[in-house]
Amino acid sequence: MKFVFMNPTLSRILFSSLNLVSRLSWKNAFRLSDILCWMLFRIGGYRKKVIWENLRNSFPEKTDEELRCIASDFYTHFTDLIVETIKFRTASPECVKERLQGDISMMDNLYCSNTNIIYLMGHRGNWELANLFSSLCFTHECIVVYRPLQNQASDQWFLDLRTRFGAILVPMDGIFRELQKPRNKPYVVVLANDQSPNPKTAFWTNFLHQDTGVFRGVETIARRYNLTVLYADFSKVADKRGYYHVDISTITMTPKEERNNEILERQIRILEKNINHQPHNWLWSHRRWKHKRPEMLKPEQKLA
Repeated sequence: MKFVFMNPTLSRILFSSLNLVSRLSWKNAFRLSDILCWMLFRIGGYRKKVIWENLRNSFPEKTDEELRCIASDFYTHFTDLIVETIKFRTASPECVKERLQGDISMMDNLYCSNTNIIYLMGHRGNWELANLFSSLCFTHECIVVYRPLQNQASDQWFLDLRTRFGAILVPMDGIFRELQKPRNKPYVVVLANDQSPNPKTAFWTNFLHQDTGVFRGVETIARRYNLTVLYADFSKVADKRGYYHVDISTITMTPKEERNNEILERQIRILEKNINHQPHNWLWSHRRWKHKRPEMLKPEQKLA
């Protein structure tokens, strides 16, 4: 949903339409998702080549029939994400809590011990719902790291969505300045860390049978500010469209004592396990492996 080239009139019409769609019932919203799925994938073939290549390389042991089933389920998941995100632009706090559930007592315990946290996730489940849930349900001050969109109108629309319940949104290049500010309560940094980084500065490892670069910033932030590192997985609830479950696990409570790249390696292994458990629930349309490991980096790179 990156609307880069739009004149102001077109922007107003589009986002007014999105706000109207957000008022639909959930039943009608998912009917709209079914129509979008048919238009995007059955008619338009949206990124089908990318999706198929990603699936085939990630699951070499699966048959073409199995991969087609995963792809078909992903198509529905993808358009569900679109209409769900629009719905969450005006959804009530009660709706957010109903749609995403799980045991978050760990967060309450860490707050009581005055512990600052970096809370990692991948692009599983609905990450916009995850952000709203975090700012709504966590006692910590919630700082969400995001990538600004090029189009000002679409960027503002998402900012309004993501800050509805008090979250502080910070671009990645501003997170260090943000964390240096004085605070009167513990904070949690919420960050999705499964995108494609600059290959020259990435940590390289094997992920889903492929040579994969990982952003190093998470580990740098955790070490510099001595943050407890948690990982949150958002699985889809079976046979209950639009509902998700969160499972929170601890990567480390002592980041400065971990070996170099160990935090990143643990994070990627958890994500890999969760994807294998529920394959269609990940952003397969993303060009995750568009970069290759630079020649100057040895293929046998291991943990330091």
